[in-house]
Amino acid sequence: MQEWLRRIVDDPRTEGVIIGLIVFNAVTLGIETIPGAMAVMGPSLDVVDDIVIGIFVVEIAARIYVRRLAFFRDPWSLFDFVVVAIALMPASGAFSVLRALRILRVLRLITTVPTLKRVVGGLIAALPGMGSVVVLLMLLFYVFSVMATKLFGAEFPQWFGSLWASAYTLFQIMTLENWSDGIVRPVMERFPYAWVFFVPFIIVTAFAVLNLFIGIVVNAMQSEHEKALAEEAQANRDAEREMIQQEAEPVIEEIKRLRAEIAELKAAVTGRASAGS
Repeated sequence: MQEWLRRIVDDPRTEGVIIGLIVFNAVTLGIETIPGAMAVMGPSLDVVDDIVIGIFVVEIAARIYVRRLAFFRDPWSLFDFVVVAIALMPASGAFSVLRALRILRVLRLITTVPTLKRVVGGLIAALPGMGSVVVLLMLLFYVFSVMATKLFGAEFPQWFGSLWASAYTLFQIMTLENWSDGIVRPVMERFPYAWVFFVPFIIVTAFAVLNLFIGIVVNAMQSEHEKALAEEAQANRDAEREMIQQEAEPVIEEIKRLRAEIAELKAAVTGRASAGS
């Protein structure tokens, strides 16, 4: 029973069916946001949603039965389990907000599509390096926010009246969202040399520090890609070794049989020689 179920769970066609259901469910959940569609197909969509989540539950239960504790040691399997478990929680009363979380089922595509899994793995691998960049960015924001509050706070309290207001304004400037005409030029009308403050800030944050994020992510993606290639090469070598071993087994058995026959012939010849003497 377990071996039969394992073949079904590991079958690529099963994975294809699950991917199709995830995409189909994503479409139905999107339709539920259209009031006109819900007025016409609301009950039908609810039934379809229940059927889909039932299939997901059966699939997760089958994977747990087949893999046992190995299922819970796999982070991707745990992610699938949590996403499906959220869908099973009551979506009424105090838990009505959980109804909006049903769309998280679409994220199961990450665990079923290998390329998406590698991308997410690269992003996760980049988190430690990104954390260091975030700390650096926070230090820069703190220094520039204090300076901006002291330099421009009295004249422009709506933008630089406090440390938090300055930090938010500088964040807007860093994103280059209406930074020139909306903020910097009005400030420069009162402080003509304010560009000496804002231009270095933009260069350091928007162009230098943020590009560090890109570099770290690209490096992590490259490492993840190389790791995937190494794993694929190792899997190919293991498959070739197993194939060679399977091909060699009949030859080895034949050699063993011939050696046994030779040994029997030797024994017979020796016996005849002993009898003749």
